[in-house]
Amino acid sequence: MKLQRFALALAGVGMLAGTAAAVPATAAVRSEPTPAIAHAAKGNLKTTPNTKLASGGCLQDVGFNTPTPGINDALVTPGKPPRGEFFAEFPFVGTRLNTTWYGVQTDTHFYYHSLLVQNGTLYRGVTYFDTDNARPTYARIGSGWTSFTQLVTSNYAITAPNRSYLYGLSTNGSLYRYAASGATFRALGHFAGFKGFKAMTVISETPTYDTLLMTTKAGALWTVRIPAAASTKPVLKLVRSTGFAAYESLAARECGVKGGTLVTGFDNETDSAYQYAMSKFNGSATAVTSYGRVTGGTIAGTGIFSITGHWNQLVGE
Repeated sequence: MKLQRFALALAGVGMLAGTAAAVPATAAVRSEPTPAIAHAAKGNLKTTPNTKLASGGCLQDVGFNTPTPGINDALVTPGKPPRGEFFAEFPFVGTRLNTTWYGVQTDTHFYYHSLLVQNGTLYRGVTYFDTDNARPTYARIGSGWTSFTQLVTSNYAITAPNRSYLYGLSTNGSLYRYAASGATFRALGHFAGFKGFKAMTVISETPTYDTLLMTTKAGALWTVRIPAAASTKPVLKLVRSTGFAAYESLAARECGVKGGTLVTGFDNETDSAYQYAMSKFNGSATAVTSYGRVTGGTIAGTGIFSITGHWNQLVGE
């Protein structure tokens, strides 16, 4: 299938001083992939920023790594049960962690950017869909990421000043934050007290704060609001005390005009995903509706991540 020609631009992706191009182990391209990543772009990606926060549709695009190695995704329509439309995977390198894939279309190209970790090394990935063949490219950012069990990115692009943060959960029990600055990321320190936490995703991106949705190993669900000011501590609110222990990773998508969020959790032990609809987050007052297991296929990977547009903002809290 001939894919449309679009483009993706990411300003200032980098983390360490060394950014020489490098290819992680096992990179390949397969003929005529039909990933939902490409199909979802049609009419689903904002092409320019504007002053209105995106209300977003209620179709969630969830990506996942595969053992091949490769990347696949499922377009999930909420309902009871949620319906997943699974497409053919395309080859990618083996990854341990993947951040959100951001896409923007223009008149000449279509490609997605993300960050990925292979073993303990962080890479920038850009995957082009200019032809029938998905064409992934990689640039090595740096080593030293072995201790991180979760990585997520926020991307505020609606109004100036734009900003991009990287959050990492470490086995030492701290949550680290980095800010994009030109071609590098500047360390903004870390927050202690996250030893018992397990999975996380971003649910809000605003000029003054980001909010993460995090689970604990015991199954609790928390929001963690992190003000943009580097010296300000996070504000934690308990959403639910139990019920979320099974998930190794989370993905979120804005839904509706009232700040609702679709949240999908991935259970690695059963290769399955479960979707929830959540109201505007407000601690224990948050309405949570469980839609159940995503039908249509299995997720034979180790984690899921969000697939969205560069100007599709999350407004969950």
